[in-house]
Amino acid sequence: MVGTHDIGAQGGHGVTAIRTPDARFTDLPDYPFAPHYVAVAPGLEMHYVDEGPRDGPVILLLHGQPSWSYLYRKMIPPLAQAGFRVIAPDLIGFGKSDKPITKSAHTYAGHVAWMRSFIEKLDLTGIHVFVQDWGGLIGLRVLAEVPQRFASLTAGNTGLPAAPFPMSLIGRWLMRYKAWRKGDSITSMDKIAGFPDWIAHARYAREFNPGATVQAATIRELTDDEVAAYQAPFPDEPYMMGPRAMPWLVPSELAQGHAAWKTLEKLDLPVLLLFSDSDPVTTGQDKVFAKRLKGTKGQPHATITNAGHFLQDDKGEEIAAKMIPWLKTL
Repeated sequence: MVGTHDIGAQGGHGVTAIRTPDARFTDLPDYPFAPHYVAVAPGLEMHYVDEGPRDGPVILLLHGQPSWSYLYRKMIPPLAQAGFRVIAPDLIGFGKSDKPITKSAHTYAGHVAWMRSFIEKLDLTGIHVFVQDWGGLIGLRVLAEVPQRFASLTAGNTGLPAAPFPMSLIGRWLMRYKAWRKGDSITSMDKIAGFPDWIAHARYAREFNPGATVQAATIRELTDDEVAAYQAPFPDEPYMMGPRAMPWLVPSELAQGHAAWKTLEKLDLPVLLLFSDSDPVTTGQDKVFAKRLKGTKGQPHATITNAGHFLQDDKGEEIAAKMIPWLKTL
């Protein structure tokens, strides 16, 4: 395993991390960005894209599972050209960042701590953050912890779970897990019906393909090279513990989500909602944000049409075009 090293105390005692070889990222389509790294825990480095003027207002783009900063390749150039400093990190376990090789090394609290460390190590302030998928589950928790570092929030196809799941749903999950452990694996994406199946697929499927997952959750047809680019960080099984572990973490810290909402509901920072019209995963979450966040009032929210869960890939340029004039008014 290339680049094996031990993670320090914050990353987990005695846990081993690896880094995807650079050769896997050669000549990716529409991803010419120079790599940057910062230590977010002893021996554990997070990769990030850093484009645009260094003295420009900061836009922080947070991805989810199983994507990486490649998801933002269509948004980074126009945002940077508009005068913003655009920073797009790869979560630990994803993209070019270091990857713990056990599922147990990944915890919800750990990812929140790593992202907060990233922001503090770069000393980012006045942050305009865009969150999608797990970028919201993590980023909103960080926002609640250090709100003084943020200037605005743009949310698309995300949420922040904070309520207990029904026992009937938990029972279904347990039944699915038992089936998967016995080898009753659903490897075809079209057989996944709902979030419990997705948790089981990511955690237990014999074959797990992040590139195919992104394709299944976009409207447009990705090229073979684009699918390969989403798969590039994950050459084989030891590199995929982050994407495999993350869905299972959703119900693990609902109390912390509830606490974060208490803080978020008190904030006055401006909030823009840009959810897509074709995402069964987060349908209705924009209404939750609109109801609970004061900063949503009077903002130019929009529905991104003909876009799936990964709306940045389907309509990245359109999202940037809606963000730029709004941000310049703040």
